[in-house]
Amino acid sequence: MWALLTERRVGRFPMPLHDRIPNFAGAEAAARRLAELPEWRAARRIKCNPDAPQRAVRLTALKEGKTVVMAVPRLRAERCFLRLDPDDLQGKLAAAATIKGASTLGTPVSPAQIGRIDLIVAGSVAVTPKGARLGKGGGYSDLEFALARAAGLVGEETPVVTTVHELQVVDDRIPMTAHDVPLDFVVTPERVIRTGRRFAKPAGIIWDELSEAQLADMPALARLAPKRPKRARKPRRRA
Repeated sequence: MWALLTERRVGRFPMPLHDRIPNFAGAEAAARRLAELPEWRAARRIKCNPDAPQRAVRLTALKEGKTVVMAVPRLRAERCFLRLDPDDLQGKLAAAATIKGASTLGTPVSPAQIGRIDLIVAGSVAVTPKGARLGKGGGYSDLEFALARAAGLVGEETPVVTTVHELQVVDDRIPMTAHDVPLDFVVTPERVIRTGRRFAKPAGIIWDELSEAQLADMPALARLAPKRPKRARKPRRRA
C-alpha cells in the first residue's frame, strides 16, 4: 500500500510513506465529508489518532467546539492521554491540531479524567468495505481502545471511523483477531462507506497478549493488570 500510494503520487508530507499512517491527497476533503455524518455532529468528545492525514479532522473538531483526546505515543505515561479543549487553547486551534502542538498545548490526563468518548477516529494503512483495518502494525491503536473500554469510556456502540484515500480501500481479506478494532465508517474524499458492523469490538484488554516488559512501559495498563502468578524457581543442581 505504501508503495502504491507513492507510485500513484497521492502521498504527501511526511515522506517516505513507509512505516507511517500515510498522509494522502484529499485528506481535507475526507475530513469535510466526515463532518457531515450525523454521528460526527452529535459527538462532543472525540478520540483521534495523532497522524498527519487526520490533522484536518482534529482541526475541524476543535473549530466546532468539540474536545479532542489523543493518546501519548506508545502509552508511555501514567497520564497517557492529551485533552485538547477549545476553550483552553486561546485560539491556537491550528497549532493544537498538529502532533507537535498537541504535545505542547494539550493537557495530560489519565483515563479516569477523560469522560465518555462519543466517537473514535483511527488512522489506517489499508481497510476493507466490511470494516477490517490494518494500521502500522504496532497495535497501539487497538490497545488505546481496549484501555478506554476497560475504563468505561467507550462501548460496543461507540462509532469508530477512519479517513483514507480511495486506493486504501481494498477488496483483499484483512485478517481480524480478537484484539483488532473494526471500523463502522470508512470515509474517503469521494464517499462514505457504512460497514454494517460486521465485526465485534474488543471487550477489553487481552492481558495474555501483553508481556511484563510491555506492561512496564505502559504504566496506565500496568495499574489495571491482574496479578500474575509467580513462576516457581527451579531448584539449583548441586555440583
